[in-house]
Amino acid sequence: MNLEEKQQRLAQFAQAHRENGLPVTMQRRAVFESVLEREDHPSADEVYAAVRAELPEISRMTVYRILGNLVALGLLNKICHPGSVARFDPKIYQHHHLVCLDCGGIIDLEEERLNKVAWPDVRRFGFEIADYHIHFRGRCAACRQAAKKSRKPPTKRKQTS
Repeated sequence: MNLEEKQQRLAQFAQAHRENGLPVTMQRRAVFESVLEREDHPSADEVYAAVRAELPEISRMTVYRILGNLVALGLLNKICHPGSVARFDPKIYQHHHLVCLDCGGIIDLEEERLNKVAWPDVRRFGFEIADYHIHFRGRCAACRQAAKKSRKPPTKRKQTS
């Protein structure tokens, strides 16, 4: 994220707090900036560790609560995948993800044609779709490479006659 984008996001942060009657505290800003500065979709514990380095007195519960508030304000997205902890994404516009089944890493996938998927007719269920995100699951390059290195070459058997 470049400096101009970060400044726009911080202005959006301040405006959302003003509109909702919430104070802009040092802790809230530190949590928000911690997520903005990362591209790896951090977990709440990773955000806590990063913020705690700057604000040693902040509690884990405070970080969790702030992250929940930032999601509710529409300033962050919460990404949930089966078998993984929730992660936080500063990109609040439509995009999708590649999820590694081995390490749990998440890679942003900005593929315009995925944003044009026709929504199914779900009225018969009494359901109303508000949004969607596509998650492709597989293995990242690092995990595939590690798996390749850990495979032992087949041993040659001695032939007996």
